[in-house]
Amino acid sequence: MTSTTQAPQSAAGTAHPDHLGHVIFIAAAAAMGGFLFGYDSSVINGAVEAIRSRYDIGSAALAQVIAVALIGCAIGAATAGRTADRIGRIRCMQIAAVLFTISAVGSALPFDLWDRALWRIIGGFAIGMASVIGPAYIAEVAPPAYRGRLGSFQQAAIVVGIAISQLVNWGLLNAAGGDQRGKLMGLEAWQVMLGVMVIPAVLYGLLSFAIPESPRFLLSVGKRERARAILEEVEGKNADLDARVAEIEHAMKSEHKSTFKDLLGGSFFFKPIVWIGIGLSVFQQFVGINVAFYYSSTLWQSVGVDPTDSFFYSFTTSIINIIGTVIAMIFVDRVGRKPLALIGSVGMVVGLALEAWAFSYDLVDGKLPATQGWIALIAAHVFVLFFALSWGVVVWVFLGEMFPNRIRAAALGVAASAQWIANWAITASFPSLADWNLSGTYVIYTVFAALSIPFVLKYVKETKGKSLEEMG
Repeated sequence: MTSTTQAPQSAAGTAHPDHLGHVIFIAAAAAMGGFLFGYDSSVINGAVEAIRSRYDIGSAALAQVIAVALIGCAIGAATAGRTADRIGRIRCMQIAAVLFTISAVGSALPFDLWDRALWRIIGGFAIGMASVIGPAYIAEVAPPAYRGRLGSFQQAAIVVGIAISQLVNWGLLNAAGGDQRGKLMGLEAWQVMLGVMVIPAVLYGLLSFAIPESPRFLLSVGKRERARAILEEVEGKNADLDARVAEIEHAMKSEHKSTFKDLLGGSFFFKPIVWIGIGLSVFQQFVGINVAFYYSSTLWQSVGVDPTDSFFYSFTTSIINIIGTVIAMIFVDRVGRKPLALIGSVGMVVGLALEAWAFSYDLVDGKLPATQGWIALIAAHVFVLFFALSWGVVVWVFLGEMFPNRIRAAALGVAASAQWIANWAITASFPSLADWNLSGTYVIYTVFAALSIPFVLKYVKETKGKSLEEMG
């Protein structure tokens, strides 16, 4: 649907908030959903071996317990947008906070393996909601002059959440004498690890009551004066508020609501650009990045690293992830998306290949030989660094920019769904593949990292410096 009404001249470009600190607080509060996204995704790392031991299950069943959360993620992400359009962004955040809290309590106090999986699904649903609502809300509330920087809060919060979860796990493991099933506060250590998420979940819920609703949503439900007041709050009294309201209303009326049918065409069901988006999403996951966050402590213990040290290495990997993400945020608009992706792919190939080589050696007294052990550890950090400074950020930037306006929303939904499916495939398959051949598993990840190079060179176009309208 298009409108013949002339668009109002933008009044946003020079708008600056009177109290920038307040706007930063609003964006940071919304990004708490991203923090919980990262925390909940990664905290399971500390419980993997304890769950295997407590319930006496094999690798295949263990993988399903870990990966089942991704089913909830996919459902939550698929439904969050429409839910937010009906009940508002803030209400969605509050629902997600409640689900995070329920998941944390249930995961810490399961009756059996089946309800343990149920709590994981509920937590996954909250992750899916947070992954959609946070960025959308920040984009709608942030002053345009600060939108890019404030929008980066979401990704930064995710990687900080991953790091904090690993630090908490390491601290609790030490308190339990290095035993994941050691007693803490009347529970096993792994239960406390999962239960601690109640604290940020409740904080997220409380913060949602302290920030305003999106002006865009308020205008969609006819609350014009409230929307105008919030625009004044975040963009400053000097902004032309009437023009801003008119601009948002015109944009909403002019939007084309893309549907699945809009994506069809070409030789292979979808339009070529949609397949490129799917390819980016699949490659991002098939290099095995989530193994580093879901299974890293298990991985290191499998090659003879002490459990406490393995948790510490998981934490240092998360710090490297933060550093890489900051590098990407600094250079993505300077170097460009495509060069950064290629640099990352080359670095990942080197890191993964070295890990595959190191893991090919036989264990001596239950441990890798010293040289191979150190190379494996360094290579793992190299892999995470190059992923974080490239594909971890660049793929989301590409997916937000590469699609033509008329299909952007629907195409992004399909690409994001492909990413959750690929994430599930890697997460569910790793324990069984590692039992089969750990080195061979890393060879597979290396091959996908190598294949991403010709894929980017041939099919992916640079989007740096181009307006969304230039995408066709």
